[in-house]
Amino acid sequence: MPEIIQDKKIFSLLEVTQSIQKTIAERYTSSFWVKAEMNKLNHYSHSGHCYPELVEKKGGKVIAQMKSNLWKSDYLAINERFLKVLKEPLKDGIKILFCATIHADPVYGLNLRIIDIDPSFSLGELEREKQETIDRLIKENIFNLNKIVHLPLLPQRIAIISVETSKGYADFIKVIDTNAWGYKFFHMLFPALLQGDKSIGAIMNQLRNIKKVLRHFDVVAIIRGGGGDVGLSSFNHYQLAREIALFPIPVITGIGHASNETVAEMVAFQNAITPTELADFLLQKFHNFSVPVQNAEKVIIGNTQQILKDEKAELINTMRYFRSVSVNMLAKNKHIIQTHSISLISNCRYRINHEKNSQNNMSLNFKRASQAGLAIPKIEISNIEKSVNLLDPVHVLKRGYSITMHKGKAIRSIAEVNIGETLVSTLADGELISEIKSKQENKDYEG
Repeated sequence: MPEIIQDKKIFSLLEVTQSIQKTIAERYTSSFWVKAEMNKLNHYSHSGHCYPELVEKKGGKVIAQMKSNLWKSDYLAINERFLKVLKEPLKDGIKILFCATIHADPVYGLNLRIIDIDPSFSLGELEREKQETIDRLIKENIFNLNKIVHLPLLPQRIAIISVETSKGYADFIKVIDTNAWGYKFFHMLFPALLQGDKSIGAIMNQLRNIKKVLRHFDVVAIIRGGGGDVGLSSFNHYQLAREIALFPIPVITGIGHASNETVAEMVAFQNAITPTELADFLLQKFHNFSVPVQNAEKVIIGNTQQILKDEKAELINTMRYFRSVSVNMLAKNKHIIQTHSISLISNCRYRINHEKNSQNNMSLNFKRASQAGLAIPKIEISNIEKSVNLLDPVHVLKRGYSITMHKGKAIRSIAEVNIGETLVSTLADGELISEIKSKQENKDYEG
């Protein structure tokens, strides 16, 4: 009963909560279906019970929230159906349609007791969100943009967005690094969460980081190690799908599931069901290049060997023909040379003999002509010799003449010397030295 203090009716907290409990119990006598987003499952493994945090959002803001409980027996049944329908367990961050009763407890307050959850609703919500993203990307004309960017002939440099401990990432690296053909790849990991609400921001952040070093990469690979459709819900998010569609180099995906393709996979340049298949896609690019080159190499080698073989045979035949023709030509020309040689020797001997006889005759005639020609000059020379001897100054001096010299020169005129100078007079038997005492000019001389 309430207390009366100074005319005030006062209730205890227990009385208030019990009143609320009674009112709720009388008002909400049956269960009802509610749709909400399960922000946190809050599963306690030691007891098996769950205490989900339920919210409703509008424009990204929480407009309603309420606590709930899901007892172990109900959780196990519900979780088993989720695994069958969605291939994923019941988990955080999904929209659910659940059947519940409302309870008020003096200690634990107001809460909803969840007795059932419809997994098909959660699957439908994912599909609705997915289709909204697809429609929006198509309306903006960006749905196929990444599919038409240039992929290098040999995409060797790979930026990988994945979880470092992911089995899918390990499988991908093993395939490309240990391929049997020895193809070499450069790859760098950009680690990010790939599941849950935080995965969207993490993947987008790493895409932006890759943009900063874009010139070092040929392709971006988003790799996840498998999971069901609920775990893939982040890949249907509009902002993430838009970032991939607008990315300037090819984005390839291998996020590990075989059905219900996500929007991120749809807008990517290439999608593979598994990381291993994605690695095979890159290896196939090398095959597409190397196999024709190898085939061309075989064709070139084969054709070259055949050409060399044909040319060798042709060369052998030519050599044989050349040898045969050469032998015939040499034999023929040898005979011609021998014939010409005999003729040349005979002609030379005849010519030599003829020339020898001609020279003998010419020599005899020349000797006779020389002797006849020399007789007359010999007489003339003898006469000249006598005349020259008669003109010799010695003979003149013997006849009483002398030659007077002054300073080594014969004197022809008295004008050439002066009184007092010394003269040398040459006679036939010696010289006289005299001094000029006087000069007397011959007036009758006409020089």
